[in-house]
Amino acid sequence: MNNCFRPLCLISALLLALFNTGCATLEGPENPDDPFERFNRSIYSFNETVDEYAIKPIAEGYKKITPGTVDKGITNFFSNLDDITVIINDILQLNFTQAASDLSRFLFNTTIGIAGIMDVATEMGLKKHNEDFGQTLGVWGIDEGPYLVLPFIGPSSFRDGTGFVVDTSQFDITTVSLEGRDEAIVLSLKYLDIRADLLKASNLLEEIAPDPYAFIRDAWVQRRRHLVNNGVPPTDTKVDDQLFEDDLFKDDIIRK
Repeated sequence: MNNCFRPLCLISALLLALFNTGCATLEGPENPDDPFERFNRSIYSFNETVDEYAIKPIAEGYKKITPGTVDKGITNFFSNLDDITVIINDILQLNFTQAASDLSRFLFNTTIGIAGIMDVATEMGLKKHNEDFGQTLGVWGIDEGPYLVLPFIGPSSFRDGTGFVVDTSQFDITTVSLEGRDEAIVLSLKYLDIRADLLKASNLLEEIAPDPYAFIRDAWVQRRRHLVNNGVPPTDTKVDDQLFEDDLFKDDIIRK
């Protein structure tokens, strides 16, 4: 099977399973944003267990042995590759001004920044943007659909799950250009680096949130709406600005 279509088949199957099981287990009054809450919480618990006993210990070891400058360089490198996806979605959203800025950012970081290892573009005033196909679908008027927690992937929705499939299979230079062992190594490093960068945030969440699942759900839903509206917070809900920080919900295997 073509490398580009493996994520599509996997996520499609997961979404179908979630939909069928969620409908079967739903009882009582529904949260309009989370009609599959019972099933979502079970997947959340599964993800937390995998993270606690496998992913987080590895991320802590990685953080401990990796020099700060190397860690930052790896983060910058993958952030630079992500700008390709951002630029494509800028164009699909007809946001050509931002596309030009993001293209300039990518070119400066790829050349002067040595393949993106150094983020010289930010120092030049070219801001890092967050755009993906889930946001593009939102800009096109597609409803977000029910909130979903996907195995290993974390918070999502019907719309953003579809967006994740398209970004991963069509726009992500890593999955599009690599196959087999090389793809596995690069993706493992990418997500390990992301999880390591989220250690402080996840530890803080465990301390301050009486119900981490509900906190993550509400913050994630509000942040996605915030991003689709190009930085304009929803008018019906007041949410702390920290909920909209990019570092809180990076594209992670387990999104804390």
